[in-house]
Amino acid sequence: GSAGYCPDASGVTVVVDFTALGGGTVIRCAGGEQSSGLAALRNAGFSVAGTLRWGESFVCRIDGRPGPDDEKCVDTPPASAYWSYWHAPNGGSWTYSSQGVLNRRPPAGSFEGWAFSVDRGTGDAPRPGAVPR
Repeated sequence: GSAGYCPDASGVTVVVDFTALGGGTVIRCAGGEQSSGLAALRNAGFSVAGTLRWGESFVCRIDGRPGPDDEKCVDTPPASAYWSYWHAPNGGSWTYSSQGVLNRRPPAGSFEGWAFSVDRGTGDAPRPGAVPR
């Protein structure tokens, strides 16, 4: 992956928002076709940890956050603290993903987004802190 937005429609721009965990928003490009949302996340240069029970079908940790003292990553993360998963077309708006990270194939030129959600449901989970452009 490379830093910043993908320069054209040949890759998928991945936005990870660490705001709720005391960090900022990171934007990276996963070049080329992506076989899944998980592939885009990894190919953009983020490290990912799933859960012991469900593997990588549930993203528990991105770039080591939340840390192991806060989340053990044994089972599905709780609804009160989890990575919300979003997608958007270029120039569009963020949509909460109805598909899991292994079941969604992001089209070239699109955006994949992640924002850590604390004490919020799917209806009011925070959107990633960058505009899909």
